[in-house]
Amino acid sequence: MTKMRGVPTTLLAVVILTGLCLSTHAATSEQDNKAPAGFRALFNGRDFMGWKVPVGDNGHWKVINGVIDYDAESEAPGDKTLWHTEDFKDFVLRVDWRIKATPFINPNVPYILPDGTHAKDITGKEMKLALPDSDSGVFLRGSSTNQVNIWCWPIGSGEFYGYRMDKSMPPEVRAGVTPRHQADKPVGQWNRFEITVRGDRVTVVLNGIQVIDQAQLPGMAASGPIALQHHGGKDSQGKWNSPPSLLQYKNIYIKELK
Repeated sequence: MTKMRGVPTTLLAVVILTGLCLSTHAATSEQDNKAPAGFRALFNGRDFMGWKVPVGDNGHWKVINGVIDYDAESEAPGDKTLWHTEDFKDFVLRVDWRIKATPFINPNVPYILPDGTHAKDITGKEMKLALPDSDSGVFLRGSSTNQVNIWCWPIGSGEFYGYRMDKSMPPEVRAGVTPRHQADKPVGQWNRFEITVRGDRVTVVLNGIQVIDQAQLPGMAASGPIALQHHGGKDSQGKWNSPPSLLQYKNIYIKELK
């Protein structure tokens, strides 16, 4: 094994790949949750007015210091995702989000190619990475399939996993929902989505960088609510058995398009 300044290159590669998952902390400001011109706020910074907290959640979705905070441990017996009460058709949606922590090591992170497929080794086996990971997303028009992903994968946040992994979809659809850039900030820092939906086409800008360009989502409903995704669970020993949605959200604004 070769080394660089005493560091094994295999370890160095892991450090590079997981650089996006280094924790820091960011605070809210007085300008948060005040809609800019042309938009209206879907979250008021104080409570869940306009949102449907899952029945039986028992306080795991909560508002703390002007942000929606989730610990990924909702006790709701059914759907644990946080849904907005309104339906939306065509719109521009802005959402600020940050991953709080990555306590789960995901052993099955794929090496995703530009066409949306997974890279394979010389034996034909998919290549996998073991990386710290948390997982959530923004659902569009009432369906988890229309999910703008949030996670720590090297491909970056902003993809539509449900479409990219659907082998019945045309190749151009699967490629279109695959991020062109990795634009995530390190874990603990705030990120900003700007998501534009027109018809069955979606564009995603992450931190000022366009990662999805008018991707087609065949079969997407004409209208529906947005949602903030629950993900993750614990085993009988209380350890995470999948990437948890340890997320915070703020500055959720929408501009409906005519």
